[in-house]
Amino acid sequence: MKFFILSILLTLSVYSQVDDTLKFPEEVRLKNIKMLTSDGENAEAYLSFNENMLVYQSTFGDLQCDQIFTMNIDGTDRKMISSGKGRTTCAYFLPGDNSIVYASTHLESNDCPPLPDRSKGYVWKLYDSFDIFSVNLDGTNLRQLTNSPGYDAEATVSPLGDKIVFTSLRDGDPELYLMDITGSNQKRLTFEKGYDGGAFFSNDGKKLVFRASRPKTEKELLDYNELVTEGYVRPTALEIYTMNVDGTELKQVTNFGKASFAPFFHPDNKRIIFSSNINSNTGRDFDLYIINIDGTGLEQVTYHKEFDGFPMFLKDGKHLVFASNRFSKKPGETNIFVAEWND
Repeated sequence: MKFFILSILLTLSVYSQVDDTLKFPEEVRLKNIKMLTSDGENAEAYLSFNENMLVYQSTFGDLQCDQIFTMNIDGTDRKMISSGKGRTTCAYFLPGDNSIVYASTHLESNDCPPLPDRSKGYVWKLYDSFDIFSVNLDGTNLRQLTNSPGYDAEATVSPLGDKIVFTSLRDGDPELYLMDITGSNQKRLTFEKGYDGGAFFSNDGKKLVFRASRPKTEKELLDYNELVTEGYVRPTALEIYTMNVDGTELKQVTNFGKASFAPFFHPDNKRIIFSSNINSNTGRDFDLYIINIDGTGLEQVTYHKEFDGFPMFLKDGKHLVFASNRFSKKPGETNIFVAEWND
């Protein structure tokens, strides 16, 4: 155990050697930011249970759409885990850190699925061909965990190592579901009209935090219903919610009428960090914010004028992993960063 703790401290000590050229003056919560990737589109980087590795999705070089990669927490030893077939998304480590869970469209086709129809505006495509799989880090023992009509993706794993939460369109509306890590005992958790997704467990495994849309006016409902029947959602009005892992005590945390997503619990289980365009004049600029679970105490964390998202705290609460297109080599590229957190 002493050796394990020492190895973590030595790895994290690398960050203290990094200067603050990758942050902005207003970002008082962050220091010693380090860029872990340097090219392409990289996003949704999530930690292994031992916090030595990250798993994430990336498109770069000759890749036509996202594939799943792992790397060490210092950015070294990048490896592609997925097969290179179809489109992949939303990877997460399983207990033991020898395997991962992720979503892929490869059963339908080896090719990337068509891009979303932008004539509908900015929409997310919930591809029917996405199913959830587990696979060893060496690419062996690929197992299909979901096999239902429609989209199955956005899986994350409980810190307790016993459950997976995911989003599915199997019942005609994108809802949250819970299953064992083997794929058994799949149970629906949410039942309100609107998209529910991007769920994460609290550090104690007792609660979930997620993003959701709740169309209410006749116009909003018409637009939502027309899109969802074609496998689309419009993510322009997403709020942050919490609930117990059994679906009880559903509570709305934010009420901004903007696009708030990628929520993650602080290790104290009393605060939530998330990405939002709350203060964007164009709706295109996303920053990180932190808020109390009762919706009070909103604080802006990042001040980059484009995109900061997909935050994840290390269990010590002193380090933060996130994605951003700050200081990228090419316009629009997104990279993975790690920073020290000032609490």
